[in-house]
Amino acid sequence: MKKGITVTILILIALTFFGALYYLYAKNQESPIVFQTEKAEIKTIIKSTIATGNIVPDEEVLIKPNISGIIEAVYIKAGENIKAGDLIAKIKVVANISNLSNTQNQVQTTKIALDNQEKLFQRQKTLFDKGVISANDFDATQLAYKQAKQNYAASKQSYEIVKTGTSSSLGNYANTLIRSTVNGMVLEVPVKVGNQVIESNNFNEGTTIASVADVGQMIFIGKIDESEVGKIKEKLPIEITVGAIENKKFDGVLTDIAPKGKTENGAIQFEIKAKLTNRDDTFIRAGLSANASIILEKADEVLSVKESLIQFDSKTQKPYVEVETSAQKFVRKDIVLGVSDGIYVEIISGVKSSDKIKVWNQGLKTEEKKP
Repeated sequence: MKKGITVTILILIALTFFGALYYLYAKNQESPIVFQTEKAEIKTIIKSTIATGNIVPDEEVLIKPNISGIIEAVYIKAGENIKAGDLIAKIKVVANISNLSNTQNQVQTTKIALDNQEKLFQRQKTLFDKGVISANDFDATQLAYKQAKQNYAASKQSYEIVKTGTSSSLGNYANTLIRSTVNGMVLEVPVKVGNQVIESNNFNEGTTIASVADVGQMIFIGKIDESEVGKIKEKLPIEITVGAIENKKFDGVLTDIAPKGKTENGAIQFEIKAKLTNRDDTFIRAGLSANASIILEKADEVLSVKESLIQFDSKTQKPYVEVETSAQKFVRKDIVLGVSDGIYVEIISGVKSSDKIKVWNQGLKTEEKKP
């Protein structure tokens, strides 16, 4: 019995010994790990954040009427360039019955007063010619007669304005003729002939007849998340990409950052504005969607490496790379980093452009390609 146990133990020891020998042999037959290397490159590195928005005119003027009525004619269309004073539309006034009745009664009242003053004037003139009354009495009667004539003319003009919206004595100041107040391009004409419009006053914004803007002065208006707003400031340079204009970027300058954010889809968004600085002759339509790359930092033509080549000391967290000194022999070199765009990072000191830097995170084994 004891002899059988001893034999079993010896067999197990022999199997373990030969198994260890086989493992060491197989391990020795594996190909050694060959690390690849890369060199530093000269690149321009830009650290930026993105904002989405639209291209809009810096100043857009809404042309509104000063009288209510119905559009009788429209003389412009979207896309036309117009000047201040150019005729835009004509309005046909729909008279208010109450106002029309009141002004008509006023005309009749002032006519009665005028007829009465005219009789008094003629009577006083006859007496003055005969020397019965003094010049002062005659002058007073004459003044009252002239005032009655003026009141009658004013009441007739008021009646004409209420009835038609204008008067022959107003000439170019007629409220029924709507004119542009600025130079620019017509962006939109939201009304048509036959549409009813409401006048602009203290209680109502009024109906917009046309929107006019200088398309040569365009700006970017966008929104940026609260996590990024603390990184930006006014006067930072930006690069604007318009979706409808391919292969072209427009330079700009950040001009405004909203002091108050608004909640949109559960996130706080801040409005920003930027002025375009290199419009050249490219026509940008108002309202086009665009992306603005706000440049936070920029390093021109600097020595840089991929961020994936950087390692960090486990204790000090200082960055370093491993530089090849001979075939597959590497030495650690501490480095100082600069601007990073998330892919490449600027190397301020520590390595040269000729150094071969170890790709330390490559796979330990290269999988064999399957047929």
